Amino acid sequence: MKSALVTGANKGIGLEVAKLLAQQGFFVYLGSRNLENGEAAVQQLTATGLTTLEAVQLDVTNPDSIRAARAAIGAKTPVLDVLVNNAGISGGLPQPALHATLEQFRAVFETNVFGVAGVTQAFLDLLSTSPQPRIVNVSTAMASLALSAELYSDTFAFRPSVYQSSKAALNMYTIDLAYELRDTAFKVNAVCPGYTKTDFTGHQGTSTVEEAGQRIVKYALLDADGPTGQFVSEEYFPAPATCPW
Repeated sequence: MKSALVTGANKGIGLEVAKLLAQQGFFVYLGSRNLENGEAAVQQLTATGLTTLEAVQLDVTNPDSIRAARAAIGAKTPVLDVLVNNAGISGGLPQPALHATLEQFRAVFETNVFGVAGVTQAFLDLLSTSPQPRIVNVSTAMASLALSAELYSDTFAFRPSVYQSSKAALNMYTIDLAYELRDTAFKVNAVCPGYTKTDFTGHQGTSTVEEAGQRIVKYALLDADGPTGQFVSEEYFPAPATCPW
């Protein structure tokens, strides 16, 4: 049985991704900062008939928590096939570039960038033992430099500069990671799930949780001919851009 780790999986898009992967036959570890919330999420999914799920305490901003999660999962399986770096925070609004505090930047980058790097590095050895390892970093179209002029005109009410900056850094990390792993079986991509109706957005948006989960899982299940090192936003691009190498 293939295995997957989804961070921030106790609700919203992460929970949907965990459900979809379990339906695809994966044993899924649901990373949750609060273990009780993670266990409640597992119970929610097992009530639907899914059984290949387990909650793992994982605070991506805490190196000790990352190491403990790696040890716990490593004690149960020598192979991790999929890592979905879904955990993320917005940092709250407003976030004007001229006035956002350094504390805001540090808090958001700690989760959205440093947390992704820390978890990825911690689990890279387990992923490397998979014949088809996949890493999906959950990003946003708001971090696309190419789309910024279109998305953020003078009529746009606010600019979440801290959140945007963190996800733009995540996109670059994704490209760099994919490049360093280009001669391996890894596929590493950043996926925008769309403007999704969850707690994260105040239940506003143009996409359902089900649609968002499917967009992410699509790249967790790529075959050997699939793309790597790409930023994908199906709301704006029909297909990933050509790989730069």
